[in-house]
Amino acid sequence: MSSFTGQRLGRLIAERTGQPGLGHDAEVVGRVLPFKVSAHVVDELVDWDRAPDDPLYRLVMPHRDMLAPADFAAVEAALRDGDRVRLRLVVDGLRERLTPHPGGQLHLNVPEDGRGLRHRYPETLLVFPRQGQTCHGYCAYCFRWPQFTGDTERRQAVDGPGAADAYLAGHPEVTDVLLTGGDPLVLRAELLDTYVAPLLARPHVRTVRMVTKAVSFAPERFLTAPDADDLLRLFERIVASGRHLALMLQVSHPRELHPEPARRALRRLRATGAVLRTQAPVVRHVNDDADVWARMWQEQVELGLVPYYMFVERDTGPRRYFGLPLARALAIHADAARRVSGLARTARGPVMSTELGKLVLDGVAHLPGGPAFALRALQARDPALVGTLAHARFDPAARWWDDLLPYGPRDRVLVPGKPLTLEGVVG
Repeated sequence: MSSFTGQRLGRLIAERTGQPGLGHDAEVVGRVLPFKVSAHVVDELVDWDRAPDDPLYRLVMPHRDMLAPADFAAVEAALRDGDRVRLRLVVDGLRERLTPHPGGQLHLNVPEDGRGLRHRYPETLLVFPRQGQTCHGYCAYCFRWPQFTGDTERRQAVDGPGAADAYLAGHPEVTDVLLTGGDPLVLRAELLDTYVAPLLARPHVRTVRMVTKAVSFAPERFLTAPDADDLLRLFERIVASGRHLALMLQVSHPRELHPEPARRALRRLRATGAVLRTQAPVVRHVNDDADVWARMWQEQVELGLVPYYMFVERDTGPRRYFGLPLARALAIHADAARRVSGLARTARGPVMSTELGKLVLDGVAHLPGGPAFALRALQARDPALVGTLAHARFDPAARWWDDLLPYGPRDRVLVPGKPLTLEGVVG
């Protein structure tokens, strides 16, 4: 499973596009944000004749506009001068300004015994296996980019399955365990089994979820990898135990599932009894088009997949490049939903993963005091808030939850407004 990173990725871009400037830009941006591209993506997904405007190119390749012009120039100058100390200072400063851990990820819902566990909702525990804090390839918009930079202070990870098992022993309310990262399917099947086996020994754990990009970025993981059959047998064992096995496939564009290896991988995965759900953020340059989402959802249903979430791009990393106004995201979701049957309308969205929980924009309400966003709590740190409805004043420029202002006093439960802190919202 070969991949391209760093200077090797810059050379590849220059060679495939015939534009050395694009390769140079990739090397500069790649000093700040992590990039890794699999051979499958290079050979099967990117349309090099359309680069850099091909949506799959934009999905995985560094582009200079991911950094503000002055920031790009600062990194470029430090590289040109060969000043490693200044380069390190510039890069560290930029990464901090790019909000490496939005939503209080390093201090909210983190058990005392380690940052590699997150108990965000009463029934759900997230586990970050140390060996899975990478991916077969990185999406350029990924909100977990700090996991891939090599900075141990910013990375969430547990060294082994013991931490999760010990935590579960004291928390029988947890019914769902989510193995995430990174991508847990970069682990060898034998090692992944060490994380799964303790879950199957806990009767209160009824659902095992794994988040992965492997189907579209490295389908050989399920086909020709030395332990591909062992991995599938592990999935079968989870299902045979009576648990629900949910594979959460990150799919941002319909072309990701067009190659025959991806189709074969999906058939093998479905045969294990796992349920395959799909999710992705709506982002500029890649899928900010209702027709793209409608085609993607319809094709996914035909392949036996369940469209699950359309996310709003998180407030981190190259958000200025990929992010969309909430009103635009809402229009894309609504338009796409109108173009498909009910079977393909299972994707909830647009959804924001906020400090409060998962909030979905249900539409625009026309109220006596003017238009308002209608919000609903799909999930919340405080279970009492689940299902709560609220309105926020319509703002065509708002891009995130904390850009919004409450429509009325009672809406402050879900809508913080700029003057309020999170404590003020939930307290």
